[in-house]
Amino acid sequence: MKRSAASRLFAVGIDAGSTTTKVVGVSADGALLGWRLEPAHPCVEEQVARMLDHLRTELGASEDVPTVATGYGRKLLTAVTKSVTEISCHARGVHACLRTGGTLVDIGGQDSKVIRIGAGGKVADFSMNDKCAAGTGRFLENTAARLALPLDEFARRALAGAHEAPISSTCTVFAESEIISLIARGITLDAIVRGLHRSMVSRIATMIYHVGLVAPLMLSGGVARNPAVRAMLTEVTGQAVVVPEQPQLMGAYGAALMALEIMRDAREPAVR
Repeated sequence: MKRSAASRLFAVGIDAGSTTTKVVGVSADGALLGWRLEPAHPCVEEQVARMLDHLRTELGASEDVPTVATGYGRKLLTAVTKSVTEISCHARGVHACLRTGGTLVDIGGQDSKVIRIGAGGKVADFSMNDKCAAGTGRFLENTAARLALPLDEFARRALAGAHEAPISSTCTVFAESEIISLIARGITLDAIVRGLHRSMVSRIATMIYHVGLVAPLMLSGGVARNPAVRAMLTEVTGQAVVVPEQPQLMGAYGAALMALEIMRDAREPAVR
């Protein structure tokens, strides 16, 4: 069956993140046609090639299309049209999805970013934490594993806790030692988990105020699905948190939109 131009694959975006790899395809008008998401593999180039093959098969596309890569492992991908920073890609993807500028918080596995998005999805300012795992998805994953709690229960306990154990450590390794000490003192898991979330959100809030809070406050990345993080960000900033439908795909989606621009520019007639 022949696909219409509106449903045909025109560009691809790849987000080679530290914990997950995402590949998305968009149509000529920028609509998200299909996507793949997998845990990050050490051989990321082979993984992306396989994911692209599956996506093309799924969408019935055989022709080569412009491809933009972003994320932690973008420089490991050689068979792409261009590589772009994840800051620009997340800003572009979220702006296209939510149709607004504002302040975006992207909490990834390896780093966290606060981006002030201006007109057209352009980055007006940003702050990034890539020196320490505290304040990232890895921080929550590691501490949840230390407490033998699934991530969904981890968030539920943070919301259910009536009390909050202060976690003062600014390092994931030291935070783990602090957790052990709190458990030994008989502090409840709910209070510990709530304190861990509070510690993370406090670091993010500092970054938000450094960049400047411009409503709406938006959240992308896998941690956007954590209801405790959303609730605490709302509490500390006074702003309701807005989350796109597929928060984990925003970097790849923004990359795909940039790839679409490359294709359009290439088709523009030369200016005489």
